[in-house]
Amino acid sequence: MLEKILPPILSILFGWLASFLTIAKSKSKERKDRDRAVEDGLEALLRAEIIRQYEKYSERGFCPIYAKEALKREYGSYHALGGNDVATELYHKILELPTDPPRDHDPTEYKKHHNE
Repeated sequence: MLEKILPPILSILFGWLASFLTIAKSKSKERKDRDRAVEDGLEALLRAEIIRQYEKYSERGFCPIYAKEALKREYGSYHALGGNDVATELYHKILELPTDPPRDHDPTEYKKHHNE
């Protein structure tokens, strides 16, 4: 009796197992693709922020210490995600800027120029 029941049951079980493994593999690939897309998007946003900060602080001629600290964290994440292009050069240029404004610096000058 067992000889007649066992083959069809094993066939069904192996079919379910094969289906489960196929679905699991497909879901894993989808998850990897989605994770990679999120990483690429985050890297692009961090790169854009580094460029924006370079433009802002190089125009001012100085970069406050708090901004440099934030930039270091952003660049660390950017670099860990694989970013290493022109943003790396800009990052180093920002770090070379003085942390204090020049003595003759008018704090309203930047606002006047950008509010026109």
